[in-house]
Amino acid sequence: MSKISKVVRRGGRDSRRALRKQESLAGMLPHLTRGLSYTEPMSPDQIQRIHDASMTILEEIGVDFRDPVALADWKAAGADVSGERVRLDRNLVMELIASIPSEITLHARDPQKTVTLGEGKSIFVPMTGAPFIRDLEDKRRWGKLADLNDFHKLAHMAPALHSTAHVICEPMDVAVGHRHLWITYSSMAHSDKTFMGMSTGGPNGEDVMEMVKILFGADFVDSHPVVTANINGNSPLVWDETMLGAMRAFTRHNQPVLCSPFVLGGANTPASVAPAVAQLNAEALSALAYTQVVRKGAPAIYGHYLSTVSMASGAPMAGTPEISLMNFMIGQMARFYDVPWRTSNTLGGAKTFDAQAGYESASTMMAVMMAGANYIWHSAGWNEAGLHCSMAKFVVDAEQCAMAYRMTEGVRWDDFDEAIAAVSDIGPGGHYLGHPHTQDNFKRAFFMPQLLDNNSFEQWEASGGQEITGRALDYAKAQLDAYERPALDEGVDEALRDFIARRERDIPPNCH
Repeated sequence: MSKISKVVRRGGRDSRRALRKQESLAGMLPHLTRGLSYTEPMSPDQIQRIHDASMTILEEIGVDFRDPVALADWKAAGADVSGERVRLDRNLVMELIASIPSEITLHARDPQKTVTLGEGKSIFVPMTGAPFIRDLEDKRRWGKLADLNDFHKLAHMAPALHSTAHVICEPMDVAVGHRHLWITYSSMAHSDKTFMGMSTGGPNGEDVMEMVKILFGADFVDSHPVVTANINGNSPLVWDETMLGAMRAFTRHNQPVLCSPFVLGGANTPASVAPAVAQLNAEALSALAYTQVVRKGAPAIYGHYLSTVSMASGAPMAGTPEISLMNFMIGQMARFYDVPWRTSNTLGGAKTFDAQAGYESASTMMAVMMAGANYIWHSAGWNEAGLHCSMAKFVVDAEQCAMAYRMTEGVRWDDFDEAIAAVSDIGPGGHYLGHPHTQDNFKRAFFMPQLLDNNSFEQWEASGGQEITGRALDYAKAQLDAYERPALDEGVDEALRDFIARRERDIPPNCH
């Protein structure tokens, strides 16, 4: 052994073991702490140009807030309110968004799974909103509550998913008026990770908050973010009563909302990337500012949903170059305002889990990671423009998130000296397979996916010749067979079920 080997090995193996233990904490990766530079196509002058254009939109054109409560709130805050049109002075907007925290800690039922987002920290969240699924037999059909339960279980078991989201698929076998209750219960009961709350109107949002208080305690909730909610805008330049009522339900309780314009580039925005971002930015800022009118200092997230529209068919498209460019630009704008931001990940328009789905998802994911999004939503399962969630794609996407996580952590230097010492040990013509450094380090040195097949053709053929969909479905079935429900206090569980039963008696089944 060389002199250099003796010097640099001291303590290296023990420190890496400790790091590996931290990385697999409670079966879930910690929030991602970024180690790569951002992709930032805009110069400071171009950022200022987008900002100025957005401020002009807010001051001269304005935004419709189609909600009497919001209009009264804005008038009291000093905005120019004419009918449903609200015009916002740029100084008022900047003063309001300055009180939004730049970092949010989301507390999970299991404290070890609490995560932080913002300022270079990110989390992955599964897709939501699919009416259909591709099930464990790869059949496309309506979703059911049992399917939603299974998706929440798979999200619970996926190391790189930090949340179970909420309505991954619509439980069509549950009455519309009662769905938000059972969706929320499924998120709470089948995982102890953080989750999302249903924001389908103010009353539903209040129900979610009551359930959250049962789970965490009312005092804890008022001072600790524990759930997120998404508020979609009606682009161009409209926020409606349903979404604003839900926003208030969460914001009043100090829970973060994702203020998300719904962009269909070329259809509800100008047919050009930079002007589309300027409009989206104005829409997002108007909602972010309103959260601070509702409760100053409440956490909020700069959100959006991005798609471009095919000028041949009118259909939304995924994975296009312009979506990537807009993600890069929105990341720059969110950092300019010093607020956390959300984007959508692994989006696909394919009808099956095929090569198109893979290409679209990979293109979007790479852009999302390089753009530096903090709340990385729709990270597993999305296909057919969000109309279905695929069981097979869900588990493969979750593994892809783990690979993206590893890439975005950046280069590890903690074992550099020890590995260089191994070069001295091996010398020319040798191999490293049996070296102590390799034995200690191989599990974390190079990511080894479980669901992508890298064997020889002969090995692949001998093991059944399965393509990715078949392997993924077998894996999903095995995961569900091995699932163990995390313990939930019996008294809390009973109180949640009692609340659901009471609200089911109060809410007409067909109430929207």
